[in-house]
Amino acid sequence: MRPPSRELFRDADFPASDSSLFSSFSTPLAQFREDITWRRPQELCAAPRLFADDPQEGQVKQGLLGDCWLLCACAALQKSQHLLEQVIPPGQPGWRDPAYRGSFTCRVWQFGRWVEVTIDDRLPCLAGRLCFSRCQREDVFWLPLLEKVYAKVYGSYECLWAGQVADALVDLTGGLAERWSLKDEARTGGRQDGPGGSEHRTCRRLLRLKDRCLISCSVLSPRAGARESGEFHAFIVSDVRELRGRAGQGLLLLRIRNPWGRRCWRGPWREGGEGWSLVDPADEAALLSQLREGEFWVEEAEFLQEFDEVTVGFPVTEAGHLQSLYSEKELCHTQELPGAWVKGQSAGGCRNNSGFPSNPKFWLRVSEPSEVYVAVLQRPRVCTAGRAGRTRAPVTGDRAPWGPARLLSKDYQAVGLHIWKVEKRRVSLPRVLSSPPVAGTVCHAYAREVHLRCELSPGYYLAVPSTFLKDVPGHFLLRVFSSGRVSLSAVKTAAPSAASGEAQPAGEWETVQLRGSWRAGRTAGGSRNFASYPCNPCFPLAVPEGAGPRCIRITLRQHCRDSECHPIGFHVFQVPDGGSLGAAQLLLQDPLLSCVPHCHTQEVSRLCHLSAGTYRIVPSTYLPDTEGAFTVTIATRIDRRSIHSQERLGQLLQEASFMAVMKT
Repeated sequence: MRPPSRELFRDADFPASDSSLFSSFSTPLAQFREDITWRRPQELCAAPRLFADDPQEGQVKQGLLGDCWLLCACAALQKSQHLLEQVIPPGQPGWRDPAYRGSFTCRVWQFGRWVEVTIDDRLPCLAGRLCFSRCQREDVFWLPLLEKVYAKVYGSYECLWAGQVADALVDLTGGLAERWSLKDEARTGGRQDGPGGSEHRTCRRLLRLKDRCLISCSVLSPRAGARESGEFHAFIVSDVRELRGRAGQGLLLLRIRNPWGRRCWRGPWREGGEGWSLVDPADEAALLSQLREGEFWVEEAEFLQEFDEVTVGFPVTEAGHLQSLYSEKELCHTQELPGAWVKGQSAGGCRNNSGFPSNPKFWLRVSEPSEVYVAVLQRPRVCTAGRAGRTRAPVTGDRAPWGPARLLSKDYQAVGLHIWKVEKRRVSLPRVLSSPPVAGTVCHAYAREVHLRCELSPGYYLAVPSTFLKDVPGHFLLRVFSSGRVSLSAVKTAAPSAASGEAQPAGEWETVQLRGSWRAGRTAGGSRNFASYPCNPCFPLAVPEGAGPRCIRITLRQHCRDSECHPIGFHVFQVPDGGSLGAAQLLLQDPLLSCVPHCHTQEVSRLCHLSAGTYRIVPSTYLPDTEGAFTVTIATRIDRRSIHSQERLGQLLQEASFMAVMKT
């Protein structure tokens, strides 16, 4: 045990207080506000463990928090040791280890990268027991600790109330997940056309995937069999079995686990139900003996009738590559690029809008016949910074039903994706985009991520992600997973100034160049979507008094080869009179003007007219910790009416240059 003099870690960023539990007090969790206490595992049991020796003892159980969607995804880690070690790094000191300090670190995949999140091990409790998630054995703590990490990423435990299993699967694997609706299949008796063809019914596909994937099923509205499970509840499909009935008929049974940890099913295949009369007593005994707490069996027709959708996570190999759900091919070639829909520039809306060609566009080059998945992952529409430095969608204070549909309609735009094949990269975009695409989403979906599966021949393809409505801003990550070699690049467009018709006026210009660099962990803060943004280099600019606003062109050029460009952009902030705000505070305000979205190009530029005053120019890459060197060029149109005016302008700009170099 630890020496009594050794102080245990207390996480100041996610303290043991109401601020970590609640965001709006609008969920049923609020009624327990006065009763929740925080305790460390060694205060809850004599010998706490991170993992159980028997996997059954580490099975997930849901508590008072409505996060069944997250817990179902956490069960995926129990099917794969390398995924588990990716999320919970091994070798961390346990409670009996002399090096134990009361902290644990997990990794969560966030918008293109794995983020390490450290917490203390104080956990919310009621009456001396864990009140949120726990394992089957209550002396096993991997699950409640991971749940706390996820709550820190999202901002509070209450922010985990309701969500999509698919989103949590992506966050815990860095891969993809698919949602299959069961409603149409139930109406057609199991016959369904899909990516795998009409002969691949959902339950038959689950039979093939059960050992490789995490499979979850959801009830979106209560019905006869599920009336005690409530609406918007997610379950785990723990097994799928095919057997022969007494009359020789084929039967497909699915074993379902309720994260609540109790058997609440009232269907014909419950223990003692009439469904078992159709099978041999030996099969009945064998299947019932496999049931653990919270599990039950259902037959295929009952499954299709009682559940609304299935979520399947793509298998991830030990090398970290995804496997196709349909062909089992290894998708070992991956590419990703960030993008943005900017109002008035690149938020063109769906194909019904005349502005559709202005949407962000990407070249996808396929080098060999390939099975390709192209995905658009969007950020929540309304984000605030969470305690962990991440961005999260805040939970609003209304009391509408808590469910996935509610969250999606508030936090995400309806997005879609279309792909065209082109003969060469120099094409007429209006002509291409007016022709039928080779692949496209059926509709624009209110989902965090949408993706397409395509069988593509070698050549060039144009991928266009879009929102349904025009002029709706947002940021996204375009991801490509392929069985064959592919490359991805952004279609280069003119700088915003040129696109808006801002030609550089004639006349004499005085130019000053400021050099700087982005360094990982120091000055590579990334875009304004990240809490580290104020770490970016900050260049002062002074505009002297004159007859009116000065015409200035600001240009940011990164020093790299064209094929190695990072997405870059910049913002200009105006310093208030008196300079009362510090640099970090100033950069949290809205910029006066911007050169975004961040573009994969060597140079971006913006022509502007600035009134007399003091400004700050902040160049950035899109993602944090992206290293590179750059030059900021400030070209100011000279007013020749007074030689003295020219000298003053040159002097002030040179002073600004000197100050900027000193600061970086």
